[in-house]
Parts: sequence; structure tokens; C-alpha cells
Amino acid sequence: MKTVKYFSATWCQPCKQFKPVMQEIANEGYNVQFIDVDSQAAVAQQYGIRSVPSLVFEEDGNLTTMVVGVHSKDFVIARLT
Repeated sequence: MKTVKYFSATWCQPCKQFKPVMQEIANEGYNVQFIDVDSQAAVAQQYGIRSVPSLVFEEDGNLTTMVVGVHSKDFVIARLT
């Protein structure tokens, strides 16, 4: 199964702009995990997250792609299908 981990922070303005897109993708049935880098610092450290927003795409638990920044809904969905 393909999943995406969405790393963000409450103080991050681009994250605030991107979160509704990620929420919409989750609402459409895609597997999205929302991870706040401040409250879940250990998870962010495990994945080497240094900038937010960041997306970590995995397939069957294996990392396939990591990207930083705001992306289009189509970009995210293309990596989840």
C-alpha cells in the first residue's frame, strides 16, 4: 500500500497553505499521515526532516520519495496511485 507522511508545523506559513490540499487528499481515501514536527520530533528526526512542509512517500513500508515544499494535488496523487 502507498502512503504519504505529511510533515508540517503550526508556525509554518507554507504548511498552513498546503494542509487543506493534503486534507482533501486524505478525505478522498488516500493514506495520509499528518505529522507535526514539534510534537512528534522523534518521527521527524527518524526521517531526517529538516524543512517543512515535507512529504515522505512510502510503498509497503519502504521509502520511495521525499520532497520538500508545497506541491499540487495532482503531484501528490500521482505518487500515491
